[in-house]
Amino acid sequence: MTKRSTRPLTLAVVGHTNTGKTSLLRTLTRDATFGEVAPTAATTRQVEGAALAVDGRTVVELFDTPGMEDAGAVFDALEATGPGRHDGPDRVRALLDDSEARRRFDQECRVLEQLLASDAALFVVDAREPVLGKYQDELAVLALCARPILPVLNFVGAPGRATANRADEWREALARVNLHAIAEFDTVAFTLEAEAGLWKKLATLLDDRAGGLEALVDERRERAAWQHAAALRSVAELLVDAAGAQHKVPIDDPPAARNGRDLLKKRIEAREQRCVDELLALYRFDDAIYLAVKLPLDDGRWTASPFDPALLADSARHSGTGAGAGAAAGAALDLAVGGMSLGAATVTGALIGGGLGAAWIPGRNLLDKARGTLRLQADDPALLQLAGRQLALIAALEQRGHASTSPVEAGLAELEESRIAALRGLLARARIRPGDSMLNNADADQRGSRARRIDQLLDMLSGRDE
Repeated sequence: MTKRSTRPLTLAVVGHTNTGKTSLLRTLTRDATFGEVAPTAATTRQVEGAALAVDGRTVVELFDTPGMEDAGAVFDALEATGPGRHDGPDRVRALLDDSEARRRFDQECRVLEQLLASDAALFVVDAREPVLGKYQDELAVLALCARPILPVLNFVGAPGRATANRADEWREALARVNLHAIAEFDTVAFTLEAEAGLWKKLATLLDDRAGGLEALVDERRERAAWQHAAALRSVAELLVDAAGAQHKVPIDDPPAARNGRDLLKKRIEAREQRCVDELLALYRFDDAIYLAVKLPLDDGRWTASPFDPALLADSARHSGTGAGAGAAAGAALDLAVGGMSLGAATVTGALIGGGLGAAWIPGRNLLDKARGTLRLQADDPALLQLAGRQLALIAALEQRGHASTSPVEAGLAELEESRIAALRGLLARARIRPGDSMLNNADADQRGSRARRIDQLLDMLSGRDE
């Protein structure tokens, strides 16, 4: 029976310059700030480390190493020590003890020194690159350290790259040097299953570490499930707040209605931004990576209002809400005309076109009318826009590696018609309970009702209501 080791597994992350070694560590550690990533050669000059833990215990220690740039010359120097005189690790140590070799091959010596001190290596390959002799020299040098090597084919899953990568050529070339266990893991276009596959492939090379690596895979899956549930709860809280948010204006006063509409929009937009910030923090992405984004995020902020007419129209097209939204708006307007003066109905119609309407609820609105007020709230298309934008952002963040520096592209999530109907029903309940909305300064007595409303929305968003 294989004895299980309890000490951390140490891995040297090695490979040629600019293949994505630091990027791999950023994505595996979920730390977008680890190390330095740049398109220039030899960005990493020193060995840097990071740890992965399960239940507070370090399971894997990763060491980022400089890029190997002159492996051919290093191999020649190793051969000069006399083939067969020493085994591989002894020949490497002899090279490391040579001060002239250390000066000449500074980066390569740092790599070899770390690999000798490690249990295994992750050899990162840019799968878009052709198989060249320099890479074969690197593998020959690394093999002399007598450590298991798992090649990791990077840049195989990002959009626009799948047809351009040379993964099959690399697999064939690696098989020729007896490397048959190979992981495909894109550090930019992340998937949880690809990450699990990497650790499982490594476990086949290190039987005594299989238990720890299996625990790491389980922990990552549990964390991802927790993050997803927490993200959906943030969206549910946003929707309860936005649906219940209200602003009352004097009836038959178009200027006051316009001002009230603008104020309510700003409150809801600020609330949506808070949800965006929560999601970015939850998935551990730094706002600074969004500086160059045009749409939908700019410097971590949405650049378009959820009440923008073009976005509302796009939401209707993508979520199948066009006819339903139009019918709902028309019904609200008809009821408003029947119960209000022509001036108030004109105000209501104008507001509905901008994503805000006079919330017509029999009984409550008659009381509002008696008091000479008009109640403004977000309408269905605007609320569905909010939901679609946040759900799309969650999906984008869950498929984004922490090495990615490109803009987040998160449009509108498409919902099934049954989901749209269920969401509308729950939003209608939230709309008639403005006391549940934190945007209306809900007091402690109403927090229980708010919690129930959030839980109902969470069940619907997560599919637990089926």
